[in-house]
Amino acid sequence: MSKSLIDTGPLIALFDNSDQYHDRVISFMKDYRGKLTTTWPVITETCYMLDFSRETQLDFLDWIVAGGLEIYNIHQWQVGRVREWFATYSDLPADMADCTLMEVAETEKIHSIITLDRDFSIYKLGNGHYLENLLAG
Repeated sequence: MSKSLIDTGPLIALFDNSDQYHDRVISFMKDYRGKLTTTWPVITETCYMLDFSRETQLDFLDWIVAGGLEIYNIHQWQVGRVREWFATYSDLPADMADCTLMEVAETEKIHSIITLDRDFSIYKLGNGHYLENLLAG
C-alpha cells in the first residue's frame, strides 16, 4: 500500500463542511487508496483550526484513533534537519508542520503529499526532487 503525507489544509477541509475545499477533499478521499501519514505539528494545527467546534475536534481525533492517519514521531536526531528546512526556506511561510513533513518525506522515502499549499511545489528534497501533490490539478 502506498503512503502519502497529508498536510493541515486537507484535514481541516475534510472535517469542516463549510470549508471551501470540503467537497474537493471529500471526493479525493473517497477514491484514495493508500495510507495517510502526518506529524504531531500537523495534528496540533488541525485541532487549533477546528476550534470552532469541540465536537468537530473530537470527530477528528476519533478518526485518527480509528486508523485514519499514521502519526510519524519526529525524533531528537531529526530536529537538526527540521531546523535546516526552516533556515533554507526562511523567506517562505515554512512552518513547523511543513518542515516536519519534509523531514518525514526524506526519512521514510515518501514521494507524495496531499496539500492545499503551493509552497510544497517550492520545497525541494535533498535528492533534488519535489513531492508530488496529489490534490494538484
